[in-house]
Amino acid sequence: MAEKVFYATGKRKTAIARVRIKEGTGVIMVNERNFDDYFTRDVLRRLIRQPLELAGKKNSIDVLVSVRGGGMSGQADAVKHGISKALVELDVEFKPSLKKAGLLTRDSRIKERKKYGQPGARKRFQYSKR
Repeated sequence: MAEKVFYATGKRKTAIARVRIKEGTGVIMVNERNFDDYFTRDVLRRLIRQPLELAGKKNSIDVLVSVRGGGMSGQADAVKHGISKALVELDVEFKPSLKKAGLLTRDSRIKERKKYGQPGARKRFQYSKR
């Protein structure tokens, strides 16, 4: 019998993470590289492991991630969001605890576009009466 693979997409700013999870030994691969090699900051690694620890599946689920766009922090948040959504696909029982921790909510803050005739998104040229 084939293994069940669960799929979800996580997003943050301009980063998009495609996450696949399956039963395994707790291996996390990001863009075909080892998780610890890809995310070098310890804070980001803890952030990504958060949904797995909350679900109690830290050492029993393999995670395969393809992430593009954004910076390291945005990518880490996108991966966290994707893993959380995939865990809910795996078992609906995880939803209340993940939702309470705020892991299922997409952080929709993105850069505001620059407006024409102005130097930036919010900045205006100095007003002068004469």
